[in-house]
Amino acid sequence: MTVGTRAVESERAEATLQGAKSIEGRGPWKLAWQRLRHDRIAIISGIVILLIIAVAIFAPVFVLITGHPPNEQYHQLGLTPDGLPRGPSSTFWLGTDDLGRDILVRIVYGARVSLGVGLVATLLTVAIGVLVGLAAGFLGGVVDTILARLVDVVLSVPFLLVAIALVSITSPGLTVTILVIGFFSWASVARIVRGQVLSIREREYIEAARSLGSGNLRIMFVDILPNVLAQVIVYTTLLIPVVIVVQATLSFLGLGLQPPTPDWGGMIAESGSYYRVAWWFTVFPGLALLITTLAFNLFGDGVRDAFDPRSQQLTQKDD
Repeated sequence: MTVGTRAVESERAEATLQGAKSIEGRGPWKLAWQRLRHDRIAIISGIVILLIIAVAIFAPVFVLITGHPPNEQYHQLGLTPDGLPRGPSSTFWLGTDDLGRDILVRIVYGARVSLGVGLVATLLTVAIGVLVGLAAGFLGGVVDTILARLVDVVLSVPFLLVAIALVSITSPGLTVTILVIGFFSWASVARIVRGQVLSIREREYIEAARSLGSGNLRIMFVDILPNVLAQVIVYTTLLIPVVIVVQATLSFLGLGLQPPTPDWGGMIAESGSYYRVAWWFTVFPGLALLITTLAFNLFGDGVRDAFDPRSQQLTQKDD
């Protein structure tokens, strides 16, 4: 073997070793992050979401800048002589509502309500759905039958009718809104998790865990749950905008938070009689709701494609 041949083989071996090192440690989570950070739409949507969260957290700063508390009524300064809302100006940047309150400040404080309900209700929904889905899919038998039928019953219940009934029994509020949304949303999460668990529980490493004496709880939460976590995260990111819209819908119907608490759905409902003479009263709260839900939806689509690039490839083939 010549010196040149040895040198070529050495270079090939070194290149192979470097390639192996570059591949080493690239698990599904790292691969998903690499795909996500190259998705411009998802990154921009994530930045918008972070800005909305920052605005909600620092809502009191807007009060200091404008000098207008969210529930302060400016009957002289904020209303025209005819008693109509005033349009955007240097005093009220986004105009005023029917009571002379600053719309900008109320939108900012409304972001706290929408994001708070969206995150808390989504976490409650996902927690219940994951627990039910794990139990149904792994335990099987009678447990699976009972829980599967329960899921079918919850999915078949008319949401708004039951929400109206609950509000008529209790008083509308933040807690009731979160509980109602959580109760009627967990079933879809449970169905997805159950389907994933049914396909995982028969795999070799689950059988190996059983043979080593692992209990059901350990197998469910240590061996199975991490393998369905990616699907749960994807569904969570797509569920948050749905919850925000549902909360705004309940407030629009008078079933959510009660005045004078700033709330996007309630603001849109209050503007119904003024859309011809005060367009800003309807447009700006509606834009806040649209931008927030659109950002979460686009980010959720990016997360889904990052964890499952095949879905994006199938979409491109169909196009």
